[in-house]
Amino acid sequence: MISNATVPAPASAQQIRRARLKMLAILAVCAAPVIASYLSYYVIKPEGRTNYGVLIEPQRDLGALPLASPDGKLTSIADLRGKWLLLAIEPGTCAKACTDHLYALRQIRLTTGKDRDRVERVLVLTGDAVPSAQVLAEYEGTVVGRLPAELVERSFPAEPGARANEHLYVIDPLGNLMMRFPRDVDLTRMKKDVAKLLRASRIG
Repeated sequence: MISNATVPAPASAQQIRRARLKMLAILAVCAAPVIASYLSYYVIKPEGRTNYGVLIEPQRDLGALPLASPDGKLTSIADLRGKWLLLAIEPGTCAKACTDHLYALRQIRLTTGKDRDRVERVLVLTGDAVPSAQVLAEYEGTVVGRLPAELVERSFPAEPGARANEHLYVIDPLGNLMMRFPRDVDLTRMKKDVAKLLRASRIG
């Protein structure tokens, strides 16, 4: 018995092309906020706009670096992915220069207001020493991890005549090292740069 049901005609090449274009348009709309945030900060540089921090170009993916925390909870920087990382480096026992950096990181995070949960403070140790219990208590909430000194010097570029532990750094939520701040950092100017990053980014 022959059915009278109508068999749909196969889609024409033009219909298939239209469907593909619609799908690509939807994908573009979804990806646009992330692409726009990166373009606005890393590529498009309107006349008169200046950064206090130095952009690291090209960016360096540091996710695989073996950042080991004393409590064993961290195995690499990738464990902190999803957050903006404000990072300081300490080769010794965390004397005044180190505590000054910890103070700077704490104050910058506090000034981000409602965005503070997007920001993590990180202290990277390159030696065997650990900050005193008093320092750790005063800057509670700072993530402490250890990296080999040779990896730090190779991975964190310093300005001519300086060492990595004299700077503060920013790592984006994807694990890319993307900014370095000068020695004797100006907190007001650093705060403005961090605020710009958080405003421009839809990630982290």
